[in-house]
Amino acid sequence: MDPAQTQAVVQLPDGRHVYVDPAHLPAIQQQPQIVHQHIHQAPPDRTTQRVALGAGVGAGAVGASVYFGPMLVAAITSMAVSLAVVALVVVATAWGLVTVVRTVGGADGKNAAKALSKARRR
Repeated sequence: MDPAQTQAVVQLPDGRHVYVDPAHLPAIQQQPQIVHQHIHQAPPDRTTQRVALGAGVGAGAVGASVYFGPMLVAAITSMAVSLAVVALVVVATAWGLVTVVRTVGGADGKNAAKALSKARRR
């Protein structure tokens, strides 16, 4: 058999093998390689930990900050909310007290309301 007339065996994507005439083989085209690059940003608490480790703080301190940091933030937030509610109750009570004193009292009530409002301004 003439070497120019030998047929090549090619495997198709589905796994079958077929004979192909070498003169009719398609040119192999390389597809450009697609690179999926995921860029992640560290959460804010990790930045603090990295600075702490870089400064020579022990891993135990960093571990404690990981564990107790969110708990500390939650506790401070809870205290702030509680104080805000107490302040709202105080303001509502003072407003109600001044309104009642002005409504019920005559001249004495108005003088007492003025004295109370002056005391609040100081």
